Amino acid sequence: MLDLIILSLHFFICFLISIAIWYGPKDVDSHSSSTGGAEMESDGLIFIGKEEDIKKSQRITAKIDGREIVVFYHEGKFHALDSRCYRKIFACVISDIDGQACIVCPWHKFKITLETGEGLYEGINPQEPSPTPKWQSKGVKQRIHKVTIDNGNVYVSPPDMSVSFDSDYFAEKYKHGGELAMGK
Repeated sequence: MLDLIILSLHFFICFLISIAIWYGPKDVDSHSSSTGGAEMESDGLIFIGKEEDIKKSQRITAKIDGREIVVFYHEGKFHALDSRCYRKIFACVISDIDGQACIVCPWHKFKITLETGEGLYEGINPQEPSPTPKWQSKGVKQRIHKVTIDNGNVYVSPPDMSVSFDSDYFAEKYKHGGELAMGK
């Protein structure tokens, strides 16, 4: 009976934590423009937030033309990328993999570099005499966004949509109500 009570408490606490992460204070609605995105400056950059605020929280989400992005502050650098792989990656863990800062998707365990958006996997070359696993690239899977810091403000450049990435499909799907269709 005690085991059942402990297990129930564990699930209840996990549920509360997931709600806190989902609706937590790190999610920020940027100032909306007529297009439903973040506020665009005259130089074409999009204001995301104050540098010190993002440094304190370590990450922040914003919408650019309805597309959700996440800006991370990690080891003295800002990184911005689409906030969706197949699901929301905002609540993910940042890990060092083979000398690169990577997001590890909590649902799918995808490893995506913050610097380039490349997907990493550990593979072997069966032609080696004694094959050992090595980290290899799947190519760029996640759209990254250029970050600019000016007078204590953090900006991102609008995405270059002339090149497509795997994350574009899911960013668009969630942008148009896919969250309800695909589930959280």
